[in-house]
Amino acid sequence: MPYTASDLHKGLKILFEGQPYEITEYQFTKPGKGQSIYTCRLKSILTDNTFVKNFRENDVFEKPDLENKTVHYSYADGPKYIFSDENYEEVVVPESVLGQKKYFLSDDLECEIYFFNGEPIEVEFPTFIERRVEKSDPAVKGNTAAGKVMKPATVEGGFELMVPIFVEQGDWIRIDTRTGEYADRIVGRK
Repeated sequence: MPYTASDLHKGLKILFEGQPYEITEYQFTKPGKGQSIYTCRLKSILTDNTFVKNFRENDVFEKPDLENKTVHYSYADGPKYIFSDENYEEVVVPESVLGQKKYFLSDDLECEIYFFNGEPIEVEFPTFIERRVEKSDPAVKGNTAAGKVMKPATVEGGFELMVPIFVEQGDWIRIDTRTGEYADRIVGRK
């Protein structure tokens, strides 16, 4: 069943001009005269490019032929990453689909893989992952300006991010996989 403009909302995936897109921002406007305007920021699921498009009440959209599958990470084989589903069938995901998220992978991590026309196009990770800080410069006395003071750190798997100055080597932190940013420190875990 196709979508109409009134069905549009943030997070909805639609087929637009033959390509799958996700609506990342949505705004409804009803001018004094004329048709309602649905302004959406569309993000290409295939390329991550975004653009803004206005739609009218009578616009119709197809649902993209997206399939998703819950899988667990198994291992890396060069530029390919191997996942397995509940039936132990392997799913091969190229490095280009994972991008920087490849650093978030760990043994048996549960993920969702989205397929478009049978090809993997996106891997959705848990919102937060926990990693141990492997390398971080020590805090320097007097290096506390007003506001958030951040420093670079490297966590297990090789991912680099900015962390607050109080985070030390050996600490466990939580990382938001949607942004790749520090979320919080896990106190008491060694």
